[in-house]
Amino acid sequence: MTISVDRKRNHVTTNTNTKPIVEYKNVHKSFGDVEVLKGLNLDIMPGEKVALIGPSGSGKTTIIRMLMTLEQPTSGEIIVDGQNLWHMEKNGKLVPANEKHLRAVRGDIGMVFQHFNLFPHMTILQNCMTAPIQVQKEDKESARKRSIEMLEKVGLGDKLEQYPNQLSGGQKQRVAMARALVMRPKIMLFDEVTSALDPELVGEVLEVIRDIAKEGEMAMVLVTHEMEFALDIADRVIFLDNGVIAEQGTPSEVLEESTNERLQQFLHRFRN
Repeated sequence: MTISVDRKRNHVTTNTNTKPIVEYKNVHKSFGDVEVLKGLNLDIMPGEKVALIGPSGSGKTTIIRMLMTLEQPTSGEIIVDGQNLWHMEKNGKLVPANEKHLRAVRGDIGMVFQHFNLFPHMTILQNCMTAPIQVQKEDKESARKRSIEMLEKVGLGDKLEQYPNQLSGGQKQRVAMARALVMRPKIMLFDEVTSALDPELVGEVLEVIRDIAKEGEMAMVLVTHEMEFALDIADRVIFLDNGVIAEQGTPSEVLEESTNERLQQFLHRFRN
């Protein structure tokens, strides 16, 4: 797939007939008087791996939190697999979505957070089984089987009956990934998943994400400050600054070839 970038319009187009799995259409987001996103237009294709980079406050995390329905856009539309996320049709008109609609549309989305968000009173196997049983109404044995499979995928097949407080930070983050994968998402969101880890544990988590990415089935959006990782894993890197897309393209175009002055200032801190 070839991506062309119209930086003036802040928008990505592709030369494929495949429809985007996610579309942001003129999305604005304000917190009080502070406008964090200023008219975001962005398409994410099925299976595409997109890295979001930029300084703190540039809107990176807000983009994925809106997709996970943790933040609501101030204006604009977000379309997920052809369905409007924050609006639904009623009597021929678009109206604000109710909770049932939000749950249905975000059902294809998984998210891994900075701080794991595991249930401390449950074993890691129970942590993974809970959502398929309660949300997807899956039978217990099927949920157990797939949860074990996913925990083995992330290298924790020997820790099934341990509790989160018995694990390292890197292991907890891998449990969080397995828990999200169990839900069979079409889109996986990663929010600075290594930022809360000790430096020696970062590599093990990034390696698991690499393995997931190689399978190629899920679209992945990664908010990250790991530039070498973004260069290695992403199909596209997007640099956000002051609420807009300031630069985007292939990893080499953005991280190695761009002459954008603001981007160079941002990247300089990672070269020392």
